[in-house]
Amino acid sequence: MSITRRDFVRLAGMGATAAAAGLATASANTGQPEPQAASGGLSPEERGIHPILEKDHPYIFIDSCMQIWPDAPFADAHRYGATVYGVTAWDPHLDVDQALEGLMFWRAAARKHPNLAVVTTAAEIPDLKKAGRSGLLLASQCGDFMGDKLHRLEAFYRLGLRMLIFAYSQSNRLCGGCLDQADGGLTSLGELAVAECNRLGLLLDCSHVGARSALEIIERSAQPVVFSHSGAEAVSSNPRNIDDDRIKACAAKGGVVGLCPWGPMLLKKGRTTRPTVDDFLNHIDHAAQLVGGVDHIGVGTDMSLGTYPEHKVDPWGTPALKDVTGSYDKHISANMRSPLRMAEGFSQYADVVHFAERLGKRGYGDAGIRKILGGNFLRVFSQVWK
Repeated sequence: MSITRRDFVRLAGMGATAAAAGLATASANTGQPEPQAASGGLSPEERGIHPILEKDHPYIFIDSCMQIWPDAPFADAHRYGATVYGVTAWDPHLDVDQALEGLMFWRAAARKHPNLAVVTTAAEIPDLKKAGRSGLLLASQCGDFMGDKLHRLEAFYRLGLRMLIFAYSQSNRLCGGCLDQADGGLTSLGELAVAECNRLGLLLDCSHVGARSALEIIERSAQPVVFSHSGAEAVSSNPRNIDDDRIKACAAKGGVVGLCPWGPMLLKKGRTTRPTVDDFLNHIDHAAQLVGGVDHIGVGTDMSLGTYPEHKVDPWGTPALKDVTGSYDKHISANMRSPLRMAEGFSQYADVVHFAERLGKRGYGDAGIRKILGGNFLRVFSQVWK
């Protein structure tokens, strides 16, 4: 559980941003040093401040899933190395009013900061790159805002929503979640929602969705489907990762699997040291070998700009839900804001330059690297968005 974006904005308006940023977070006693602040409080890394690139790289980098918090340095967001941020527009499980507030927040942010723009068409993205600006792709990680009213999907699409996950890890009235012990698949309402998303041009995202539900969404969809931030289960086992069947089904439909450098999803069973960028590259290699090339691979970092809110103990979490982070929390870091939660060598946006070099050393050519970093997602956006 966390404070909602709406509550965070309210706290900031009351002058409590500094207090919120100073909330204590747990960390594992592993001997691995956490980043230290220069003068107390949180370090720049823990506050989600990324290094500014002195010179932009040549790639269109589309990060298909990340978070931006209200204290983020918006004015510098175009200088970190991302062309498009697939921003989580509101917290999971919020109702329609709170979700609407989320959409309005991002539109207001883009109006205030001319270096940013809300992206609604694929054609805008190369133009943003040329202009040295960055785009905000508004995405939802949960369909709870819809309730049982399909017409809300059209309203939200017209307001800028472009990517949607039906269920955030827990089953809801649309489909099963990946952390529930059982996945009943798409519900009748979920089937109707797939068709409505196809009609509108709203891109379906199956990260956090249960295995059966994801396969049924892919099968029923007339358009490509994506996984915005997942990992390969065959490489490292985690309830958030996806098996080969889902990777192959996504590729067969013309979609993209956005692989994620988030540490807990890269940690192999029995390992107690922080995963590295090479561990992340192993996931990319596996997916490429599985589907016969790079045409269906992307990157969804799950990074943050700004201070990640405090996480409290969820009484309805483990053991009611499958455990995602327990081993990582114990052996590496339980500090949700720490760069140690990401793969070493890919914990900040500036690392995309180094990451591209490592892809080259793995044998991927320039055209393939460009596809992985953004070209594949750009293709799907062009196919799906209307």
